[in-house]
Amino acid sequence: MGPVRTGPLWRRPLVLVLAGLALIGALFAGLWVAASREEPPRAAPKPSPTPPPVSPAPGGKYGYAGSRTTDKTPLTATELFGQKKVTAGSRSYLRTKVNKEKKCADGVSGEKITKALKDGGCTQLIRASYKDTKGKIIGSIGVANVKTTTAAKKVASAGGGKERQDFLKPLPGTDDISKFLGTGDAYAGGWIHGHYTILLWFQFKDGHNPSKTELKRLYQAALDITEKTVFPALDTRSLTGGHG
Repeated sequence: MGPVRTGPLWRRPLVLVLAGLALIGALFAGLWVAASREEPPRAAPKPSPTPPPVSPAPGGKYGYAGSRTTDKTPLTATELFGQKKVTAGSRSYLRTKVNKEKKCADGVSGEKITKALKDGGCTQLIRASYKDTKGKIIGSIGVANVKTTTAAKKVASAGGGKERQDFLKPLPGTDDISKFLGTGDAYAGGWIHGHYTILLWFQFKDGHNPSKTELKRLYQAALDITEKTVFPALDTRSLTGGHG
């Protein structure tokens, strides 16, 4: 495996739509109004108990997902990577493998990122791999569950530099394309969403050192996939804390 090259961390614009919060508030209000108009069952000896009030999402741009104290429910592989096929415009990708690590350290390479995960109290690291339908781009995505947003940032930046030494371990598939994950040069990076770090490893099947133009293609593939899988799941957690 050649050197893993990186520049500044890839950044995804935060999409936590405040209008969505308002919409959910309106939905709860609507449900309450609808329930108040329902007559209690005639045979019921007691009136129905009043449902507990819905707690508003915590402040901050990540809502409930800002910390594990407000987002306690563990992630699931299906929640993050339930889609077998992902399509974005004319580009399509197929999921080739999913793995839940027994230990967070098992899914990364490098002393700094391993320490950052440990210091951050990582309890989960779930990885999935994809290939594009043209058979040229392959990549792995990992989501680490740490305690706080600050801890997530430390994991994402651990070992960064001109030649990145700390990164997500690629997860080779058993098919004829994604089995090459981890061979050759790749672009590694990371994003965060609250107390979650999204780690990325994307490369070309033949492992060649990507040009600047090709790096954009790798970035686009990572964005295409995460915007249809990981980030919708984490955006939901920002609104519900895993209880939606």
